[in-house]
Amino acid sequence: MERPIFVVGCPRSGTTLLQLMLHAHPRIALPPETRFLLPAYYGREMFGDLADRGNRRALGVWITGTKGHKFPDLGLDRHAVVDEIEAGPPTLGSAVGTVFRAYSRGHGKPRWGDKRPGYVRYLPELFRLFPNAQIVHLIRDGRDCVGSLKGMPWWPHDSAFAMTTWAAAIDAGVRARRYLPPNSYHELQYERLVTDPESELRRLCGFLREDFDPAMLHPRAVASVTPRRKRHHARTHQAVDALAVHSWQTRLDEAEIGLAEYFLAARLRRYGYPLGDAPRPSAKAVTHYLATAAAMRRSRMAREAKDAVRRLREHGDLACRLDQDVLVLGR
Repeated sequence: MERPIFVVGCPRSGTTLLQLMLHAHPRIALPPETRFLLPAYYGREMFGDLADRGNRRALGVWITGTKGHKFPDLGLDRHAVVDEIEAGPPTLGSAVGTVFRAYSRGHGKPRWGDKRPGYVRYLPELFRLFPNAQIVHLIRDGRDCVGSLKGMPWWPHDSAFAMTTWAAAIDAGVRARRYLPPNSYHELQYERLVTDPESELRRLCGFLREDFDPAMLHPRAVASVTPRRKRHHARTHQAVDALAVHSWQTRLDEAEIGLAEYFLAARLRRYGYPLGDAPRPSAKAVTHYLATAAAMRRSRMAREAKDAVRRLREHGDLACRLDQDVLVLGR
């Protein structure tokens, strides 16, 4: 089976741009965010044993018809996809992968995957569904991510929460490098991607074992796959440029810069992002950041504990078996 590709990172790190660059490749199709993979994983108990065709059909109906899932953005025939899930291998990974494969097939391409920044904090779960996945982690200066998130109407949190979100994404990548098998995880930086895209994309293609294609340098040619309602992705319809690099210098106030550089300094230095001379944050700001980070850790630990219990009640393996499906169809 062609190895699935997943683009991850902190929100507002440029993952949509990278998704479009990959989608422009003649062998790769990556859809806009789908929003059903993680809910399917954490809600897997409600579908029962997928060895039962009726349960697989119910799962297909849930994936393609649940409000909040972005299946309509894929332009696929819902009924055909449900039928394909029902007829496919009896695992959750196979059902989810069937949707992505149908999308890539519709674009005449063999390789498929998904893009969602938040997947970076769920890599163990992702690899339970897709053991042979290739992860592409796009990293951007944390201050720029925070500054960009501040301006998003859909971002309901404060700057401290944005900083802890970026830190969590970086730390998840550090953990991934330790436990993932070789040739499964690749990092690249937004700043290099927009200033020297060809070099970075050639490196990325080497990781993916694909030939570089010049079409990847012109992502706006395929930007129409991004839903029109997502106005915050308007820049993807323009030529690649570096205008957003260091935008934090005007988007963040002095107190926010000081707080970011105080808590994120080691992580920023690891990727070569220079620090300024912002003043030390106030005791109140430090306390608030620490409380925010602690709450995020508690949430992660609670989620992992609940999932450990769910695993005890699982019906068989979760891993995608679409490669076996291909072998059977080819006989």
